[in-house]
Amino acid sequence: MWQRIVSWRPDPLIVGIVAAAILAIFFPASGTTAEVFSWATKIAIGFLFFLYGARLSPQDALAGVKHWRLHITILAFTFVLFPILGLLMKPLDWILSPGLYLGILYMTLAPSTVQSSVNFTSIAKGNVAGAIVSASASNLLGIVVTPVLVMLLMATGGGVHVDSSVFLDISLQLLLPFAIGQLTRRWTLKFAAAKTTKNVDRLSIALVVYAAFSEGMVQGIWSKVPAGDIVILIVLSVVLVEFVLRLSGFVAKKMGFDRKDRIAIQFCGSKKSLATGLPMAAVIFGADASLYILPLMIFHQIQLMICAVYAARWGKEAEAEPEPQPA
Repeated sequence: MWQRIVSWRPDPLIVGIVAAAILAIFFPASGTTAEVFSWATKIAIGFLFFLYGARLSPQDALAGVKHWRLHITILAFTFVLFPILGLLMKPLDWILSPGLYLGILYMTLAPSTVQSSVNFTSIAKGNVAGAIVSASASNLLGIVVTPVLVMLLMATGGGVHVDSSVFLDISLQLLLPFAIGQLTRRWTLKFAAAKTTKNVDRLSIALVVYAAFSEGMVQGIWSKVPAGDIVILIVLSVVLVEFVLRLSGFVAKKMGFDRKDRIAIQFCGSKKSLATGLPMAAVIFGADASLYILPLMIFHQIQLMICAVYAARWGKEAEAEPEPQPA
């Protein structure tokens, strides 16, 4: 037991996330520095999806598109289960500061993440092709589905307008690099599969965490609500992420999905997108957006930290499994 404690080393992914959050708290990026980090994050994410495109064989990518059961299951968790859970948490409106419950409800209506869902699926040795298709579909559908759910469930009043630039950003930043990777796979596969490029996953997640925490610090979002409410939101996020991770894994296993698909379902179906949720909230809620996005910001950080632990553990388990021998 003592030897195991002495020999234990923290996972680099978790260390990077924690370090990025601490750095943003004490040294948040603002002004020109924030713009530089924003562009660095976009470049890292674009490069990451280029690598995914180069690593995936066209056959695997096509299989990911055709795997409709996987995509429907993930979308059901994102746009059906989560909104139901959001409605069931209505009693929190009597406990939290005014407006925070609506922020929680909005968080449950947001689409799934793309980058971190695919990152964690890759680290855990899951179905990366399926994760890319499902998470991208969630974001693209979310452009329409999320505002509609907001109008139906949040009764915000007034018209809802979603800028088409969200679709353009997703296409240019994620889908285009992936397509380029697929088209250039013959020449770039060796480079994309090299061990040195595996660190791009961890770097891109750390950049996202730093940028998100920095934005919260600069805008003073953390100081607009009592500390007790923030503690409640943190505990709620931990419980919600754990619940959906375990439930999605259980349901996926009962539905007969294999290990790789179950990993994709758990990571894509349990998370909410800050990158898509923030600009959509700014358009939908206007001046009230800063309060409504606080639950989403907290949930986003919690989901990254918890999923990092799961992904690291499952990745090590997959590496420990013996390679299948040719017949």
